[in-house]
Formats: sequence, structure tokens, C-alpha cells
Amino acid sequence: MAAYAALVSLVTIIEQIKNHPRLSISFDKKQIESLGEKVGFLLQFIENNTHGVLESRIAYAAYAAEDVIESHVVDQIKPGIRTKVAKIIHSMRLKKKWVSMLDLRDVIQDMDSIKKMALELKDEIGSNDDMQPTSTTSSSTTLVTTGKNTMVGFDEQLLQLLDKLTGQRSNRQVIPIVGMGGIGKTTLAQNAYEHSLIVHHFDIRTWVTISQKYNVKELLLQLLSEKNSQIDEQLLGQKLHKMLWGRRYLIVIDDIWSIEAWEEVSRFFPENNNGSRIVVTTRISNVAIHFDSTCIELNFLDEDKSWKLFCQKAFDQVGCPSELKDIGKEIINKCKGLPLSICVIGALLGRSNRTQKYWKNIAKDLTSILNSGEDENCLSILSLSYTYLPAHLKPCFLYMGIFPEDRKIFVSRLIKLWVAEGFIKSNQSQSWEEIARGYLSDLIDRNLVLNHRLGSNGRIKICKIHDLLRDLCLKVAHKEEFICVMEDTQRGIESGRRIVCNENFLTANYHESRALHTLQLAPLTRTLVTSIDGRLPKNRLLRVMSFNKGARKKYLCRHIIDQVNMRYLAYNKLTRSFPADKLSSSIDVLWNLQTIIITAETRGLFPHIVFNFLIF
Repeated sequence: MAAYAALVSLVTIIEQIKNHPRLSISFDKKQIESLGEKVGFLLQFIENNTHGVLESRIAYAAYAAEDVIESHVVDQIKPGIRTKVAKIIHSMRLKKKWVSMLDLRDVIQDMDSIKKMALELKDEIGSNDDMQPTSTTSSSTTLVTTGKNTMVGFDEQLLQLLDKLTGQRSNRQVIPIVGMGGIGKTTLAQNAYEHSLIVHHFDIRTWVTISQKYNVKELLLQLLSEKNSQIDEQLLGQKLHKMLWGRRYLIVIDDIWSIEAWEEVSRFFPENNNGSRIVVTTRISNVAIHFDSTCIELNFLDEDKSWKLFCQKAFDQVGCPSELKDIGKEIINKCKGLPLSICVIGALLGRSNRTQKYWKNIAKDLTSILNSGEDENCLSILSLSYTYLPAHLKPCFLYMGIFPEDRKIFVSRLIKLWVAEGFIKSNQSQSWEEIARGYLSDLIDRNLVLNHRLGSNGRIKICKIHDLLRDLCLKVAHKEEFICVMEDTQRGIESGRRIVCNENFLTANYHESRALHTLQLAPLTRTLVTSIDGRLPKNRLLRVMSFNKGARKKYLCRHIIDQVNMRYLAYNKLTRSFPADKLSSSIDVLWNLQTIIITAETRGLFPHIVFNFLIF
């Protein structure tokens, strides 16, 4: 939720200002203390208020306070910039029918009026502890994996798949698994892929996820288990062909949407006549038919299997209390046998108050959503899992929408991004990173984020998000003005706090110069995720920049020197001729820097080095 994220971020900024030797004396101490008191009250109100009342008003007030404070910081660190920034802020607020926010006193007065309204609403609504979302976020720093995804109801299909994979036919075979999103195609393929029989049967196993929008070179790199390469697609394909030649291989092509995608990569799969197999998962029947092979079709679970899956997710080995069975079955029947919906609802109820009153309220909310007719059935059910998330997990979940569909997300970077965004509410006993890991663990336990791969230390190294849940993130984030994804129509981008401009968008719709011009309309943006080649809008309030490109010498130092409030700067592709000397001489201007990630090419024993500066 935007309001909670904005308030927690503002609390963090206020504390940092208080503890900064230079900046603390540039603000009126009484004003900062007064603002801090009101923000603390509103944060508590948001944490305990599940009705969404005043959220939009609170979010905009918190944004206004951030704009005033951080523009003042710019003025203190880089004199001469404030006038320009101040004019922009003033203009933006007038467009939104706000009074001038250039004076901190105005911000405090607005916060005070919101506080009074919150007190009135608190008295009217009253406390309803039984309906508060429950949180069991672990304080442990270790994320525990639950192993393979739970599979219920598809035992027959698993045996069928194993038989096809290990059958006597020597020619290369393609085995399609078809079914709607969330039905369990990937789970079935994963259970077979990791089965001990399959591990020992094949010489090589490799997995690639394609999705609706794909890049052929990236697909080939996935198949080769490589991260970066300077050679072109054809040479990568030849390398893959050579790796597979003469060996019995298993390739899983997950989530394929078109025949064209298959044709792009399949030409590099040799016919070795030794029992090699290719498993293809798709939700498009016409794609599955193309392979001229018997499909493994997944259908909805029946009532008994749905209940069994729900109980596994909600209660593990304990079993459902008898007083909750009837209302529990009523809720699960609304999921219509779709495993993803059952898993998400099961995780929600398993971590909630186990009372009839609480469960009946969820059943009532679910019925209301489904009867509204506004959404598809599955998305409607999944939206309930977001509604009942604790406030501190909502912004972290919505933030997953910034990553492209089916992207493997490195947990270490995700946590750094959450911290840089200001989503993490500090406490006395844990670091920001430890708290963030607890948040991620909670989202995984709720089946909202997928555990994809463990690291050598036993912690989760890579996570993913199901594309239906990503759709939910983007839908809610757009509605709450939490994230702005650049699309054909750029309405509202001028007020976007977090803007995503990915490579597929630039290729399909925009030239970079047009995208840059559009970004000039968003001077108050705090986060920019983009594939634009190094150039930036003239924005001095940015705090998170993530480039899906390498750093260019022409722009690198400007990015650092100009962005006084920068907390996180990442170049996610290989950078050549990295000017480390210029970086070190410029970095001290960033008063709140936490992370810089640059994958750079150097000479010597280590061809690639990641420069990762952490100041937590």
C-alpha cells in the first residue's frame, strides 16, 4: 500500500536527518519533532486500519513532506539546485490542487488535519482485533525452503510424464503439458525434472522459461546456464548444439506462448536418436497441438483433491479443526479447483485467526468480489490474499511488479531495493537486511512469491513470482499509483514516484529519445527502472536507479554527482572500461548511499568484478 510505504520511508528520512551532523542543524528541530510525532501516529493508524480510509490523503501528505525535506537536502549539499527543484514541486502541487508545500509548516498543518480526521474515524469504526490481518514474520535471518512445490491430484499425470521421458523410443520427442494459468503445469514439470529417476536417466538437464515477451539471446544463455556473453545469437546457438550433441538431454521449455518462440530455439536441438526429450508447458492449446504429440492435459481439481491441497497448505500435518470444516469447504469451492488459488487462500487462512467469525468474513468478502463481475475469477480470488496481507508486506509484494514476467530475481538485490525504497520499518534488534529477509520469508510462506533456487549457504538465492500474481501486483500498483509502467498512453506519469521503462517497451513502441522526453515530465520520480542507454531525465530527487544496461563512461559520473539523494545505483549488464578512479572521487556527494552495483570488465585473473558498496 502506498500510504504505509510513504510513511515508513518518511520516518526513516526524519531519523537520518536527526542523526546527520550537517543536515540536522539545517532544519528547525521543533518542526522535525512535530512532523515525526504526527507521522508516527498515522503509521500506527495505517497498520491497524484495514478499511482503506484516508490512505490516498495520507500518501500524498507523506510524499509532500519527502519532497520538501529532500529538496532542502539538495540545496544544502549542492547549492543552486533548490530554486529549480522548488519551482517544480510548487507547480506539481498546484496541479493537484494542493497549496504550496515549500514550507514545512504547511506540511505539518496538513498532517495535523489528517490526524484529527483519523482520530474521529478511529472512534467511529472502533477496534476490531478479530479482523486484523495476522503476521507471523520470522525474526530469523535464514529463509527456509519447503522443497518441491506441493502437488496434489496429478499423480497419474506425473507417472504418465515419467513414462514418456524414460520410454524406449530413441527418437527425440516433444511432450506438451497444457492447461490454464495456475493449474500446475510448472509444478508437474518441476516434480518430474527433479525426480531421482530422471536425474540419473539423462546426461544433461536444462530449463528455460520463455513467456509472452522474450529475447532469443537470453533464452540461449538460460539453456547454456550462462549469465553474459558478447557473442551473437547464432554463435550461442552453435555452442548449445555442440553441448547437446551426442548426449541424452532433457530440456524443459516453460510457459511458451507462440510457435515462433519454439522455432527460434529448437533449431539448435540436435536429433541424437538416443532418447532425448523436450517438455513444453503452455496455456495455449493451438501451441500444444503444433508438436503433433499426445498432450498431457491438466484439468481442475475435484472437491476432494481441492480440500486435500487446501489442508496441506493451511494446516500441514495437523488437519482442519472440525468447527472450521464447513466454512472452509465453502471458501475452497469458490476457487473452482484451480491449484494456485487454493494454495494462496490456504496460506492466507493458515496464517490467520482460526475462528469461525474471521473465516466467515473472508468467505463474505470473497463472495462480494466474485459477484462484482469486475475481474476474472482467479484474479478476484488472488486479490483477497493482497487485501488480507499485513500492511508492512503490501508494498514489498506490489514491488515485485517492477520485474519482467518470469524473471529470476536475486534475493540479495531484491532486499537491497526494498531497503533503498524505504519499505523496511526498523527495530532495535535487527538490521534492515534481516527484517527484509523475514518479510520475504513471509511472502514465500503465503505462496505469493516462489522459492526458485537455494544458495550454498542454504538460504534462498533466487525467487520468482507467478505471472498471475505479477498481474495482480501491476493492477493494484497502478490503481494505488504505486508503480507507473510506461505503456502506449502515458497519462499520469508526471506524478509517478516509481517508473518502469523496460526493454520490450522500448523495442515495440518507443524510440529512446521519445521515452526520455516522456520521463522529463516526471520530475518528482524517486525510482527509475529502465533499459535506456545511460541518459537520464534532469531529476535531482532520484533515490533508486536500476539500468538494464552496462555503465557508460560518458554518463556514469554525472549519474553519481547529480543524484544527491541516491541510495541504490545498479548497472545490470557488463560494463567495459570502468572508470573506477572517477567513481571514487565523486561518491562522497551521495549523503545517503547504500548500494552501487557495477559488473565491470577488468584485466587480470578475474575478468568480471561486481563493485558492490554497502552502507547499511
